[in-house]
Amino acid sequence: MTQTPPAPAYLTRTQERALALTIAVVTANAYYIHPIIGEVARGFGVGEAEIGLVPALNQLALALGILLLLPLGDFYPNRTLCLVFVAGQTLCLAGMVLAPGFVAFTAASTLLGFFTIAPYLIPAFASKRVAPERLGAVTAQLTAAVIFGILVARVSAGIIAARADWHTVYVCALALMVAVTAFLPVAMKSEAGAPKQPPASYGALIASVFTLAARHPDMRISAAIQGLNFAIFTASWLALALHLTGPAMGYGTDDVGYLAGIAAVSVFTTPRLGRWADRVGPRRARIAAALVQLAGIALFYPLGFSIWSIAVPLFITNLVGPTVDVTGRMTLFTLAPEIRTRLTTSYIVTMFVGGAVGSAAGTAVFDIGGWGATCALLLATSCIVVALSLHAERRWQRLAQAE
Repeated sequence: MTQTPPAPAYLTRTQERALALTIAVVTANAYYIHPIIGEVARGFGVGEAEIGLVPALNQLALALGILLLLPLGDFYPNRTLCLVFVAGQTLCLAGMVLAPGFVAFTAASTLLGFFTIAPYLIPAFASKRVAPERLGAVTAQLTAAVIFGILVARVSAGIIAARADWHTVYVCALALMVAVTAFLPVAMKSEAGAPKQPPASYGALIASVFTLAARHPDMRISAAIQGLNFAIFTASWLALALHLTGPAMGYGTDDVGYLAGIAAVSVFTTPRLGRWADRVGPRRARIAAALVQLAGIALFYPLGFSIWSIAVPLFITNLVGPTVDVTGRMTLFTLAPEIRTRLTTSYIVTMFVGGAVGSAAGTAVFDIGGWGATCALLLATSCIVVALSLHAERRWQRLAQAE
C-alpha cells in the first residue's frame, strides 16, 4: 500500500525571518528610482512624463510576469522557481548598471519587473506552512518585509545619489542581489509534502487563473481595492519626489530619502495590525484602514509645501496603507491551499496594473497640473477604496446571513 507523504512542517521563526529578508532585498529593486527619478531623468536627458515610463513599464512587466509565471507555484517547487527568478532578476539589474542609454535602461528595468516573482511566491508558500491562528501575523510580517525593502531602497537611494550619483545606487543594488542569489538556497530549504499533480498543459494552467477568478468574486473585490491602493502608493511617492526636488521647493534627493524613512512606521505596525485583523476579521479591519488612509490623503495638499508638514500625512498613510493589502491577502489565504497561488496571481496582477497606472498617472498629472492636481487624483482614488471596502463587508455579511 502506498504511504501518503507527511504534511509539511510549520516554518520556524528563523525561517520566517530569512524569507522576510529575501523578500525585502528582492522587492527593493523597483523602488530605488522613487527618490532619484528627477536625477535619472536629467542623467538621460528626458522629461518628467518620459521618465515615468520606467516605473510604469516595470510594474506592467511585473503584472505580466506574475500572470505567466506565478501560477507555476501551485504545481512546481517554490524553491526551484524562486532560485530561477532571482537569478534572472540579478542579470537584469546588471543590464541596468551597464545600460548605455535611456532605452536600454528602461528595457532592462522592464525585464527585471517580469522576473520579480519571488516576493509573491514566498507568501503563498508560507501560508501553507503556518498554523491557521498565525496566518494574519505571518502574512503581515512578510508584507512588512516588502515595506522594509521599499523603505531601504528609498532612503539609501536618496542618500547615495546625493553623495555620489544615481548610477552608484544601482551598482550597490546589484551587489545586494548577487548576495541574495547566493543566500537563497539556504534560506528556502527543499520542500516536503505530497508531490503535486502538474497541469495538463501550460495553457490550461494559465486558463485556470481566469476560471478561478471568475468563481471567487470576493477575490476580485479585494484585488480591485489593492490595485487602487497601490496606484495611490506609486502615484504619491513619484509625484512627491518631483514636487520636492523641483525648482519651486528645491530639496535634494537625500531630503526625499530621509523623508521616506517615515515608512519605517509600517515595518513595526503592520505585524501588529495583522494580529488585530486576525481578531476582528480582515474585511472590518480593511474598512478602518481605508478610512484612516483617506483622512491622511486629505492632508496632502494643505500640508504639502514643507518637508516638515508633509511628514504628517505620510505618517498616517504609511501607518495603515499596508494593512489594506494584508487584509486583502487574508481573504485569499483562507481558501483551499491548492488554489491560493493562482488566486494570488489574479490579486497581484491587478495590484501591479494599478501600480503601473499610478506611476504613469502620478507623473503625467503632476506634469500637467502640479501638486494640487496630483492630490485631487489621490483623494478621489482613496474615496473609491473606502466605498469598495464597505461594499465587500456588506456583501460578506449578506452571504453569512444567507448560510
